[in-house]
Amino acid sequence: MNNKRRKGPMGPGPRVVEKAKDFKGTLKKLLSSMKEYRIPLIIIFIFAIASTIFSIVGPKILGNATTEIYNGIISKITGGTGINFDKIAQILLFLLFLYIISAIFSYIQGFIMTGVTQKYTYKLRKSISEKIGKMPMNYFDKKTHGEVLSIITNDVDTLSMSLNQSATQLITSITTLIGVLVMMLSISVQMTIVALLILPISLTFTLLVVKNSQKYFKSQQEYLGHVNGEVEEMYSGHSVVKVFNAEKKMLNKFEKDNDVLCKSAWKSQFLAGLMQPVMMFVGNLGYVAVAIFGGYYAIKGKITVGDIQSFISYTRNFTQPINQLAQVSNMIQSMMAAAERVFEFLGSEEEIPVEDPITIDNIKGNVEFKNVKFGYNKDKIIINDFSAKAKEGKKIAIVGPTGAGKTTIVKLLMRFYDINSGEILIDGHNINSFERSTLRRTFGMVLQDTWLFNGTIMENLRYGRLDATDDEVIEAAKMAHVHHFIQTLPDSYNMILNEETDNISQGQKQLLTIARAILANPKILILDEATSSVDTRTEVLIQKAMDELMKGRTSFIIAHRLSTIKNADLILVMKDGDIVEQGNHKELIEKNGFYANLYNSQFDKLSA
Repeated sequence: MNNKRRKGPMGPGPRVVEKAKDFKGTLKKLLSSMKEYRIPLIIIFIFAIASTIFSIVGPKILGNATTEIYNGIISKITGGTGINFDKIAQILLFLLFLYIISAIFSYIQGFIMTGVTQKYTYKLRKSISEKIGKMPMNYFDKKTHGEVLSIITNDVDTLSMSLNQSATQLITSITTLIGVLVMMLSISVQMTIVALLILPISLTFTLLVVKNSQKYFKSQQEYLGHVNGEVEEMYSGHSVVKVFNAEKKMLNKFEKDNDVLCKSAWKSQFLAGLMQPVMMFVGNLGYVAVAIFGGYYAIKGKITVGDIQSFISYTRNFTQPINQLAQVSNMIQSMMAAAERVFEFLGSEEEIPVEDPITIDNIKGNVEFKNVKFGYNKDKIIINDFSAKAKEGKKIAIVGPTGAGKTTIVKLLMRFYDINSGEILIDGHNINSFERSTLRRTFGMVLQDTWLFNGTIMENLRYGRLDATDDEVIEAAKMAHVHHFIQTLPDSYNMILNEETDNISQGQKQLLTIARAILANPKILILDEATSSVDTRTEVLIQKAMDELMKGRTSFIIAHRLSTIKNADLILVMKDGDIVEQGNHKELIEKNGFYANLYNSQFDKLSA
């Protein structure tokens, strides 16, 4: 949720505030996680209170100066000594000293608070980054990328900014409220009562505005999201909109939502804009009442002229901390909602570490699946009873229709997910006996969906083996038949791939990921539609390189184009989570079963 303060014509107005589900529990966790900063926080609170107190005393002392001037003028009129400028100078110098001390204390507490919040934010981001590496893959199946990114960026930023602003503002507002009330009572109890009678009127109006404007702010926020989403859709899918002549339809939808946004924004901003002028009017009524009663009491000799000035100043200052507390309460609610999501993420289930893990030294590459049963949800099993053996150095092809479970088998082999029952063995050792990071170093993987990052081509290729030399990277590129293409680029291996990596073609990206896998030199290879994005000629060249690469290594090849796996040592034919056939290409064709039908249907499509 967007928690930016929305402003009306005359200043900030009400807004939709997100609340934490468990405010108290989240507050305890927040305070517990900040224990290491308790000494700086205590110093911050002390300095904040001291700064506020010195600031509060100021109007009273300034009132004394006014009283001294007034008395001096009266004395001069009645033939006395007149104004005592030395005394006034002493009062003003003392007042200046107090304000300087207050400013210094305020600066120190602000400086320390900024340091604490930035250190705490750094700690949170580091904890989140470390947490991501420990979390099981099924967590990210349940959450969208946007939700996870929002926690890492928006929620941590909200927590940081709100903590920095709200902590000191809360203590200064409370101190100001109490201090000003005490100073007002010290001047005149009766005038304080008069000033306080104005508060219910202000609060009633504020609650009335908030109650009526909240629904419009909510509608504004909702339809702002709709409008932004539609603009993004029209921009990103512009070519599709053009092809299907859907411009008018998209425009009508946009105008409808934009009209609702305009009306709700106008109403919310208008109501928010009413608050400040009416509050000023109510406040001015209070000043008039204070001036009338103050004048009356001054005539009676119960208070001085300077006290009236001080009291009016305190009356103005009294409403300010109340408004600040209202803003801080909203800020704290948003902060707690953000903190709750962050702590939920940090408290999420982690992958269980392995006790006495087995090393991958001398791994040969024998793989066996024993009665494997698995479902992403326990009540929906997709791999029913999978059993297969892959001897070291052999090429194992896994084929079948979409949704048969081919890619899932590979994910289980790499322990992205843990199986429900059965065993997966590597050289006779259960994969649960290996640390996940250690186990995954055994594999090299080339996926149908390529993944490259913003950086040079050399850096992207070296990602397969970080300690590889430039010559080794270039040799791997040659084996993947991508070296010539790289040399034709403006900066060759130093060309930078942009953030979306769309400054090269999909086929070229696939070639780079294959070269990266070659460089990794793994014991076991996993090729999931590795040549799906290249043309037929390049595919033949890559296939030759792959054949060379796969010699002496156990290889699992997932393929939809069955012509690419005719030379596999073993073909596992899957359907609905089970192996329905297995054997080499010749044997399966001779059986004239499910595999033969799949194979022949592809050639029928080609001939058609």
